[in-house]
Amino acid sequence: MAMVASENAKWLRASIALVIAAVSASAAVSVLIFRRKSRDLTSKVRELEISLKASLEKCASERQGRIRAQQSLREALTQVSQHNSDKLDIVSYPMIHIAVVQSCFTTRNGTPRQPLLVPLARACLVFDSGRVPPAALEGLGEYSHCWILYVFHLNTDLEKLWKQPSKSKFKAKVRVPRLKGCRMGVFATRSPHRLCPIGLTVAKVEAVRGHMVLLSGVDLVDGTPVLDVKPYLPYCDSIPGATVPKWVMEDNLLSVASINFSQEFFSTLSNIWVTAEKRSLYASPDEIQSLIKQVLSWDIRSVSQRNRPHNGCSKIENCSVGDTTSNLEVDEDQIYGNKGGRFPSSDTTYHLILEGLDISYRIDVDSNITVEKASLSTVVHNGSQKTQNNCNYMMWRDRLG
Repeated sequence: MAMVASENAKWLRASIALVIAAVSASAAVSVLIFRRKSRDLTSKVRELEISLKASLEKCASERQGRIRAQQSLREALTQVSQHNSDKLDIVSYPMIHIAVVQSCFTTRNGTPRQPLLVPLARACLVFDSGRVPPAALEGLGEYSHCWILYVFHLNTDLEKLWKQPSKSKFKAKVRVPRLKGCRMGVFATRSPHRLCPIGLTVAKVEAVRGHMVLLSGVDLVDGTPVLDVKPYLPYCDSIPGATVPKWVMEDNLLSVASINFSQEFFSTLSNIWVTAEKRSLYASPDEIQSLIKQVLSWDIRSVSQRNRPHNGCSKIENCSVGDTTSNLEVDEDQIYGNKGGRFPSSDTTYHLILEGLDISYRIDVDSNITVEKASLSTVVHNGSQKTQNNCNYMMWRDRLG
């Protein structure tokens, strides 16, 4: 028995030794394989690092090349042609309008002097689908308001901007409605007659659909070319504690006493609504009436229509500032293009063109307005060429209802 036990013990020890040897060999092989893979991975990482470094160097070189090319282009653009001395020496930039406004305001007359004064004033911003893909408008509908940069394309003095400054006779001061026609430096106002005829306004974003944006609270005339649209950001666009001159706050100077509608207005509007509603951004004659009331609640007449000669500046504080440069003002008739008599009278009939409708009204010396009638306007829209395919209420009723 002792011999058997001894043999078993020897066999067990041999088996254990064989197992240990096998495990050691396997571990050695695994280590060798791991080391080989590690060397391969290290080599690949080094190759990738070299390739990445080469790519970065190539990108930097290409970027420097683009920068040099852009600098050369700018230098070329700044070289002024000497062939025509009457042309203004200017630098050109790659700018072109990207959208056109289809507005309820057919003409400058009646278009609000500032945005958001007429909440019902609607416009459809139609982007050039060939230049601006619909994807560019994604996310804009999540903002309540947006900034719009546009061109004052109906200014009557645009040709002056192409001349030398000494020959342009550009008006440095303009007549201000809130100063009853007294003059102020153009950069202290929002006059459309500027050295660069670019406007800035804010509007409420009602809806975005495809390549179109529906806006409200606009002060844009139909056919206005738009250069850019940016979202309104309250945290940086609204400045707490910002101050303005006292005359800017004199709203009562432009407000009217009352607005009344004659029976003839209701009957004439009802008769033409069947035709007008096909191209209108409004749902009913009642909504049109509300729009008219909002527009006329601010006296839209020019200074020369509201005041008789020579009485505009006599009661305005600091008005003498404008008197020293009488040859540098812009007549507000040019700015707003209003119709009607030269001097106010209850016998004078004024015309407001809205949504293709000619609205006739009178205003007495106490600023009481009577809206007399409505008719289809013969005035051609300013460049938007409205057709049955353009924006109308039916396209947006689910957003405006």
